[in-house]
Amino acid sequence: MSRLINEPGAVNGIGFALFDTAIGPCGIAWGARGLVGVQLPEADEAATRRRMKGRFPLLPELPPPAEVQQAMAAIRALLDGEPRDLMEIVLDVEHVSEFHRQVYAIARRIPPGQVRTYGEIALELGDKGLSRAVGQALGLNPFAPVVPCHRVLAAGSKFGGFSAHGGAASKIRMLAIEGARRDSESGSLF
Repeated sequence: MSRLINEPGAVNGIGFALFDTAIGPCGIAWGARGLVGVQLPEADEAATRRRMKGRFPLLPELPPPAEVQQAMAAIRALLDGEPRDLMEIVLDVEHVSEFHRQVYAIARRIPPGQVRTYGEIALELGDKGLSRAVGQALGLNPFAPVVPCHRVLAAGSKFGGFSAHGGAASKIRMLAIEGARRDSESGSLF
């Protein structure tokens, strides 16, 4: 089950930290109920730090507590190519709309190395007409790669946009690390 529900006491304290990964320095922010944000790498560590301070101006940069260190290790493993689903990571979605929560819960169920389209997620929500709204929700995803928006493609399995630094090239790189393949097709996306 996707852990999007607020769970008081899931993480001790509040703050943010940077951590190294195979694709560059990521950021992670936490509160008392879980992670409040994850930041994929910017151009360099200083840019990632600036982005984190801009997103979370009230959070101090601190050494992460054990629960956050575990999340960092899991994210690092995923970005190193281990097939991790990151479902054990608790997200604080208190400030996330109900629609976005639903989209993120579906996206979290996409296994590493597989992809879906915005339309497929829209159908799972009950209305193919929601495809654009699904894309917008994933474009605002504050938890990438814990909510793996990189695994969601545009119609026709086109890569589409990607809001992280590097755009679609970053999305393609993350999918390549995972060895992504379509469920309904044999062979690689690449």
